Amino acid sequence: MSDRPDRVPVDVTFAVVDPRSSEAVASVQSYFDELDRRFHAGFDPGDALDSDAPLFDAPAGVFVIARHEKRPVACGGVQRFSAAVAEIKRMWVAPGHRGRGLGRRMLRELECHASDLGYGTVRLDTNSVLTEAIAMYERAGYVEIERYNDNPYALHFFEKRL
Repeated sequence: MSDRPDRVPVDVTFAVVDPRSSEAVASVQSYFDELDRRFHAGFDPGDALDSDAPLFDAPAGVFVIARHEKRPVACGGVQRFSAAVAEIKRMWVAPGHRGRGLGRRMLRELECHASDLGYGTVRLDTNSVLTEAIAMYERAGYVEIERYNDNPYALHFFEKRL
């Protein structure tokens, strides 16, 4: 691991995985658990673990895991919003791996996959309590846009042209 807190360890690898795999499900569940702790009224994902998985399947989507020492430490997915627009969903970094640029690298990885899938624009949404995510999106060139979905937990909506 690097001595510099702004650096992702060089041995972090990114891999496209089946969103139904045990490591993808465990990572998304960790993300949901964190949202439940952080959101003032909690978070109820409903059946999203199962119902959302097909949205990340090729050829319209992808799900990515970042591993450190063979363990998942971050995840995120790209799904189709429209023919030209992808949506980034379920982006999460394990608490012990934050503050070193891993979120930024995961975001860039997802943007590259979206571009490779033929999308020219990516969108994402987030909640106001996720201030570090909002700051990261803004630093990465995302601009706030009008609400584009009916996600009851989302209060901020962003877009970036690739």
